[in-house]
Amino acid sequence: MNRSAKEINLQFLSLTVLFIILIFFLPIVKKSQKLEQTQGNITSKFSTPTPFNPFPYVLPKIPYARSYLTLLVGDSIVGSLGPNADTLRQNLIDLYPDHEFVNYNYGFGSTNITSLPERLTGNTSYRGQEFPAILSQAVDLIIIESFAYNPLSEKPENENVSKHIQILDESVKKIIQTRPKTAVALMTPIAPNTIFFAKGVYDLSGEERALWAKERIMYIEAVVEYANKNNIPLINVYEKSLTPTGDGDLKYINPDDYIHPSHNGVILMSKTIADFIFTNNIFPE
Repeated sequence: MNRSAKEINLQFLSLTVLFIILIFFLPIVKKSQKLEQTQGNITSKFSTPTPFNPFPYVLPKIPYARSYLTLLVGDSIVGSLGPNADTLRQNLIDLYPDHEFVNYNYGFGSTNITSLPERLTGNTSYRGQEFPAILSQAVDLIIIESFAYNPLSEKPENENVSKHIQILDESVKKIIQTRPKTAVALMTPIAPNTIFFAKGVYDLSGEERALWAKERIMYIEAVVEYANKNNIPLINVYEKSLTPTGDGDLKYINPDDYIHPSHNGVILMSKTIADFIFTNNIFPE
C-alpha cells in the first residue's frame, strides 16, 4: 500500500510540474509562432515579385465586330501613312468587304524609342493635336514600328541598340499586361539605300551615307531578331523593299530627302500591313 501511495504521489507531482511548465511556456510558444507568422508576412510582402513574362507571345482572339480599330505608333516613317492611314484602311476594306476600319496614327516625326513609354501612359501633343494615352484606349491591334530611323546616340553603338531593345521589350510587356485583349505586332520600315541615304537633307560623303544607312539597318535587324525570339508577329516591310542585290529600292524612297517613303512606299507599307492582318486572321471575317 505504501509503495502504491508513493507512486500516486510521484505521478501527481509529475503532472503538477508538467501543468506548471505548460502554463509558463505555452504563451511563449504562441508568441514565437505569431512572430514567425508576422515575419513570414513581411517577407512575403517585400519579396521581389516574379517578373511579368508573356513570351512566347500568343495573340489574343479578337472578337468579331462590324468595325475594327488599329493604332500605329512610331516615328515619321509611320507618320507618312497619314493621320488615319487612309490607304491602309482601303486595303483592309478590300480584304474585309463586310467590315469597317478605323486607324489612329501615332507616328511622330524626329522621335526615338525613348518616347514610346510616354505615349503609352500619358497624353501627348504633336503638331497642335492632342493624343490620348495609348493604353487608355480599347483598340483591337497596336502596331509598333521599329523607330530604327531615329537611332539612339548617348552611348557606344552596341549599348544603344541594347537600350533600344530594352525599351521596346518593356513597352510590349506593358501593353500585353495592361491590354491583354489587344493584339500587338511589330513592324519594320522601308529599307534605306546605302548610296543615296539622306541625300536631300544632309551633306555627307558617300562613306558617311553608307554608315548612316547601315546603322539604321542594325536597329531594324535587332527588332526583327527580338520579334522572332519572342514569337511577336512581325510586319516586315524592310525585306519587301529591298532590291535583288540587298539595298533599299529607290522606287519606295522619297527623292526629296531619300529618307521617307515615296508614294509607292506608302502603298507598299499599307498593303504589307493589310495582307499581314488578313493572312494571319488578326481580325475575324
